[in-house]
Amino acid sequence: MISVRRLAVTAAVVMGMALCALAQDAPKPGVVSAASTKLAPLPVFPSCLTLAPQRGDPFKGPAVILIKMTSGCQVVWHWHTANEALMMVSGKGKVEMRDEGSSSPVAPGDYVYLPGKHVHQFTCSAACTFFDVTEGVFDIHYVDKDGKEIPVDQVVKPAAKPAGKPAKK
Repeated sequence: MISVRRLAVTAAVVMGMALCALAQDAPKPGVVSAASTKLAPLPVFPSCLTLAPQRGDPFKGPAVILIKMTSGCQVVWHWHTANEALMMVSGKGKVEMRDEGSSSPVAPGDYVYLPGKHVHQFTCSAACTFFDVTEGVFDIHYVDKDGKEIPVDQVVKPAAKPAGKPAKK
């Protein structure tokens, strides 16, 4: 059952990234302007988080991803297969490392390194913007309080649907 859910979530993530990414096949010099970057939510993250690949395709290999989170947004306990590095641009947050039992504040200019398969969570206390540099294919695996992997739908609630138009009288 979980493998079917995992497959469905992976397919949804790939489709979402395809909509918000301009993947680059060959490395070439260039500038990605912040003004032209189109951030979008993905179904495997809370709706308070939006992102846009800046270089590479995170579902094929290493990539640089721009992420924005609203104040109060939290990505609960999870891990990724690949190593990742976070570089804070603006805002304030907190990264918690389960294995070390540590919690560290993060602010603009701070750097966070997260080894693959290392359980962590991130909370944004003041609207955050940061870059996530992945060293391999990007995925996310949520875990419960005991460290057991759980399906995305137990963690991330579907986005609310807009209210319908009122009936004409």
